[in-house]
Amino acid sequence: MFSIGELSKRTKVKIPTIRYYEGMGLLAAPERTTGNQRRYDAAGLERLSFIKHARDLGFSIDAISALIELQDHPDRSCQAATAIAAGQLLDVRAKIKRLRTLEKELVRMSKGCDGDGVSQDCYVLASLADHDLCAHEH
Repeated sequence: MFSIGELSKRTKVKIPTIRYYEGMGLLAAPERTTGNQRRYDAAGLERLSFIKHARDLGFSIDAISALIELQDHPDRSCQAATAIAAGQLLDVRAKIKRLRTLEKELVRMSKGCDGDGVSQDCYVLASLADHDLCAHEH
């Protein structure tokens, strides 16, 4: 059995986040001691590790909830889990595309300023103040 502090240390999930996951129903409410302290078992540790890994991969709370539902019913096809992961992959690719566009714009803005002018002539500051000076929509 693990205290909430020990669970936090083992998973690197902050205590308020663990409580939040409990409140959301992602993590089962643990047993309590007579002093009302939470005590988690190995299954709780495993579930929190699952949630942490999914969050690290960018899955939303709703997606994690759906994945947990599938995990709790091993008789179901993993096709739904694959679809959720594929959806996350599409989201990540869209973010990468957006970040590449931002990178191009920041490179362009940075090259537009020689760094010698006064702040009123600074191309970076002017570009931030006037979106029309940007080459790409972002």
